[in-house]
Amino acid sequence: MYFWVVKPVILLLLLNFFKTPCAYAQVVPTPFQEHAANALVPEYNVSTQQPETDSTPTNKRKVVLIASIHAGAYVSTLAILGAAWYKGYAKTPFHVFNDSKEWLQMDKAGHAWTAYTIANYSSHLWQWAGWNQHKAAVVGGISALGYQTILEYLDAHSAKWGWSWADMGANTFGAALFTTQELLWNEQKVSIRFSSFPQHYEAALQPRVDDLFGTTFPERLLKDYNAQTYWASFNLKSIFTTAPFPKWLNLAVGYGANGMYGGFKNMALDKDGNVVFDRSDIKRVRVWYLSPDIDWTKFNSNKKLVRTLFSLLNMIKVPAPALQLSSGKVKAQWVSF
Repeated sequence: MYFWVVKPVILLLLLNFFKTPCAYAQVVPTPFQEHAANALVPEYNVSTQQPETDSTPTNKRKVVLIASIHAGAYVSTLAILGAAWYKGYAKTPFHVFNDSKEWLQMDKAGHAWTAYTIANYSSHLWQWAGWNQHKAAVVGGISALGYQTILEYLDAHSAKWGWSWADMGANTFGAALFTTQELLWNEQKVSIRFSSFPQHYEAALQPRVDDLFGTTFPERLLKDYNAQTYWASFNLKSIFTTAPFPKWLNLAVGYGANGMYGGFKNMALDKDGNVVFDRSDIKRVRVWYLSPDIDWTKFNSNKKLVRTLFSLLNMIKVPAPALQLSSGKVKAQWVSF
């Protein structure tokens, strides 16, 4: 299913509503609103990614608020998806579905990115409540994995999908990657990032593409695995501390795939087993990339909005030149995204 990529957006909307460090919108406040916002928003030192509230006592009211946000997200997910996303499919007893080879594992990369991103922002929420960095990282990772598990549970009771151990493995990896780095190094030496670029398809493929990936830009952004790339972005200065690299410079390794017009193969059957689409002649290929990247949180700013923007930009890979490896061939690209 494709809902995994929407989950960080839901969390970011909640963060914006409560004016946390991850908020991405700003309005001109009234004096009362400014006073309330100052009481809610912690100051962050972006260069170290640690909130200045680390040394302050835990605020019980904030802890309750953040716990309520998480609980509300879990409950609303069950209610909304149960009534909308899964409504058109028969409910079944718990069952397992092996989708480990589906979409050339692009969906698994998406699960890892989602879990990593949720763990990151959840951790910052708990830090805002006064928890120290390590405790917040652990609970943030657990929160991300718990959220993903709820969705997997819903899959496990739907006739169309099922419980996927491969999905759970990717979820665990993403959450653990964030939490482990916080515990070991108090920073993120490597982050998981996302990029997507609209694809153009030949006319003969358009009906199948529209059916699989939708027709609007948001649908294609979320659903079209041919258009997506997932990146492991390494901060060079954090890894090679004595080397003369700028502190903001990253090197990213990307993974993508193309030629996919079905989960397992480029063929589709109707409910009676008749072939309604067959493009087995199109080769499904994996694509690897190597490209420079930017760690935006390494730039200092006194502006909350700018620091917030930097935090959000770290979710995605910046467009940049890249080397591409596919089908045993290497080629250079002026811009890869």
